[in-house]
Amino acid sequence: MDARVKQEAAASSSSRRGIVLDKKPPPADLPFIDLDSGSSSSSSGESDDDEGPSKKRKRGVVLPEGFLQPLPPLPQPESPAPGPASPRALRQLPQAGAAIKQFWKAGDYEGRPGGGWDSYSGGIDHVRVHPKFLHSNATSHKWALGAFAELLDNAMDEVSNGATYVKIDMLKNRKDGSRMLLIEDNGGGMDPDRLRQCMSLGYSAKSKMANTIGQYGNGFKTSTMRLGADVIVFSRCRGKDGKSVTQSIGMLSYTFLRSTGKEDIVVPMLDYERREGSWNQLIRSSFTDWKRNLETIIQWSPFSAEEDLFQQFSLMGDNGTRIIIYNLWEDDQGFLELDFDADPYDMQLRGVNRDEKNIQMAKKFPNSRHFLTYRHSLRSYASILYLRIPPRFRMILRGKDIEHHNIVNDMMLSQEVTYRPQPGADGVYKDTMAAVVTIGFVKDAKHHIDVQGFNVYHKNRLIKPFWRLWNPAGSCGRGVIGVLEANFVEPAHDKQGFERTTVLARLETRLVQMQKNYWRTNSPRIGYASLGNIRLPSESAGGDDSPEPQTPSKSGRHTVSTSKPTVQSPDKFSSLSKDGRHTSSGGKTRMSPCFESRTLNLQESSSSPSTEAVNGDDVSLHQPDSNGGKTNGLSTAAPLQVVDIEQLREENRQLRERLAQQDGKILSKLQHDIQTERERCRTLESQLQEAQRKIEQLNREQETLIDIFQEERERREAVEQNLRKKKQEASATIQDLLDKVKLLEKMKSPNGKSQS
Repeated sequence: MDARVKQEAAASSSSRRGIVLDKKPPPADLPFIDLDSGSSSSSSGESDDDEGPSKKRKRGVVLPEGFLQPLPPLPQPESPAPGPASPRALRQLPQAGAAIKQFWKAGDYEGRPGGGWDSYSGGIDHVRVHPKFLHSNATSHKWALGAFAELLDNAMDEVSNGATYVKIDMLKNRKDGSRMLLIEDNGGGMDPDRLRQCMSLGYSAKSKMANTIGQYGNGFKTSTMRLGADVIVFSRCRGKDGKSVTQSIGMLSYTFLRSTGKEDIVVPMLDYERREGSWNQLIRSSFTDWKRNLETIIQWSPFSAEEDLFQQFSLMGDNGTRIIIYNLWEDDQGFLELDFDADPYDMQLRGVNRDEKNIQMAKKFPNSRHFLTYRHSLRSYASILYLRIPPRFRMILRGKDIEHHNIVNDMMLSQEVTYRPQPGADGVYKDTMAAVVTIGFVKDAKHHIDVQGFNVYHKNRLIKPFWRLWNPAGSCGRGVIGVLEANFVEPAHDKQGFERTTVLARLETRLVQMQKNYWRTNSPRIGYASLGNIRLPSESAGGDDSPEPQTPSKSGRHTVSTSKPTVQSPDKFSSLSKDGRHTSSGGKTRMSPCFESRTLNLQESSSSPSTEAVNGDDVSLHQPDSNGGKTNGLSTAAPLQVVDIEQLREENRQLRERLAQQDGKILSKLQHDIQTERERCRTLESQLQEAQRKIEQLNREQETLIDIFQEERERREAVEQNLRKKKQEASATIQDLLDKVKLLEKMKSPNGKSQS
């Protein structure tokens, strides 16, 4: 009798005897959302197996009162109360009671040991979701600003429901004075069922909707749990399809789950419905469950009473969602991960993502500010998070609008290249199977700062900010940035990268080739020396600067790698004079850093009798001898010398020709632009003249109409005057006739009397 009677056994016994002996069920726990089930409604906390026998007892034979009183109750562990565990209980459960405020350490939680697995649904076991999964699921966000992006995506998707703003701010917790995060929008809001789907795992109605960013149904949980341990959601939804207006409250609290030793994810929720001008409780199971939910939310949330909860709705409009994240995570030094004090209108990250050197450089080079600050500044990152912002939509961070910024505005010498990948399996190109890549130099590239990479967007959302693909030995590609929207590659579930597919690999290869071609063509225009026909260094993993192995060429030339570049400073460059000596001269032209760690082609002195002697003070090439020492490489039997002067002169001449061609192209382009502008001006002048002619014609027509109206008015007045005269004459005639009638009547009266 100490084992729990299953529903099937109870049913069979009741059919034979008509009574069911079952021990009293334990106190019902909090109603919660089963995050692994397919139902979006909340459960009462008791399984179907517990409800079945209780209902059968009501229908069975009624036993006399006190029939089972002599039987002593069997000892059984009671389920934990929703309130905070006592200090003694916390000592017994150190995992549940430990206050861990660092995100990367918060996953050290095992829950209450010895939990039963006797929960059934129609005889089928449910997979239970441990609260530790909330932390494990949130670890997909290595970067805290990526979690903010998920919440901004949800607000951006609400534009289709009428959202005009999303507000991010910092609040103070009235209970303990700690800081909290607020994310609020005025979109369509969520009804009770939709809020339960939001709190559950894997529900996403957006995956089948066009022009929406969310698709996995996991962003809200991962983002909120990455920023803080607890979150409370207030949502108000207008009634649709004849439904009434509702407002709901949901709390997802990792602190509550840890402190009470839960082994399942319990989500207290409250629902209200507006009827006849007042808000009434919307009870889904029982009033006791609803009251327990309210008590739990008040105890574990930043609010102390139901009136405080209602006050949050008063700060909203007729519809919208208000998310408050509290118990924010701290770093190892005990400071909040988010820095609210560095800038009163920004939220910044502490730690490795913040580089004071980059912050100072951002002030000096404003066109590179977003590259230098997006890693630690939410305002900077959010300004480039979307390629396009809907009209009249505002993103407000701590009371100040976030100004949308397009990286293309930071470019100079920009070009557009259309990339179209290979068609799909059906051999037909899709509408999304193309990307227009805008590539150019950042406007601060003339200062040779290390800014480069591609901003890759997917469905208007930035996935890879300043994605650096080309990592040559040296500084090739420096200053080149690009922007593209690639809807044909699939983003990862955290939207901070792409799934590794063949399509992505081909895109990477093509972008690297674009950057190389652009650098080879345009690098001389910002102060780098021309590369001519020299092959650019290939990509090296991790930016490795190791030189290539020395191999003799077929023509008898030796390649000797040097560990130092020819040029030591950006303000000077080395060249060979006519007598073969090195000379240094100041100038703005800088030798390309691509020549760092590259091999120099040297010729043997015996290959040509006309080679000039090279002074040993100019070039010093040291090679190890057999005794372990170093000998001057120019004193060997086969001395080496640098590239001959004729080749340098030829390259110099090619450079001049190229510069002349570039000047000619620029001049022709300017002339073409001037001619185009002149033609446009002529067109505008002709349009202006035509408009003036039309205005004159309309004026004449207007004057004609005015004359017609004037004539008509005069004619109408003349007719009216004539009618008045006729009326007066008729009135006079009538009066005369009346006078005559009266006179005749007076003349007739005496005659009548006399006759009588």
